[in-house]
Amino acid sequence: MPPKKTTRSSAKSNKHTDADAQHNKESDDAAQLKSGKRKRSAAVKKNDVEKNKNDDTCKASYSHWLMKSEPESRIENGVDVKARNFMRDMKVGQQAFFYHSNCKEPGIAGLMKIVKEAYVDHTQFDKKDAHYDPSSKADNPKWSMVDVQFERVAKRFISLAELKKYHLQHKAKGGPLKDMALFTRARLSVQPLTAEEFDFVLSLENEDPI
Repeated sequence: MPPKKTTRSSAKSNKHTDADAQHNKESDDAAQLKSGKRKRSAAVKKNDVEKNKNDDTCKASYSHWLMKSEPESRIENGVDVKARNFMRDMKVGQQAFFYHSNCKEPGIAGLMKIVKEAYVDHTQFDKKDAHYDPSSKADNPKWSMVDVQFERVAKRFISLAELKKYHLQHKAKGGPLKDMALFTRARLSVQPLTAEEFDFVLSLENEDPI
């Protein structure tokens, strides 16, 4: 069973993802996703949450998420850090797709849920930690973490290439994925999804790839 993950996020947003569109493994227990300028385990971080922070419609209409993390480890300063960038608007109980990024075939590999909302990431103050940020102050911390828990592996891997086909179809003729953030705000490592977008992508598990 994979570990618990913590996601870490930047400054004055409300609560907690880089986007090259890409894939990661399941975590069995509680996945601790963490973001800052880096991310440990399956942690995810965000540099510019301000854009979404000011987007009231995001907070009002998004209740599902897509979170990116690399399927393979990345070593920086001797520490395993993976995907980066994220937002801080997640609520306990909300679901998220686990998306593999920065790999040969990016796409959705599993599902997880938010089990703890944003809280201060203590590693930003630890000079020995890979996530240390000297510009972050104790009275005004830049980075936060969110805990997520693995739910299950997707019934089948849903690739970025397949999602892009649907996005283009829906953009031309109308459909739930016409404005999907994976293609309109691709640089975000934690992306908001509407219930309609989430349900459509989830339904693809039971369909043959196009």
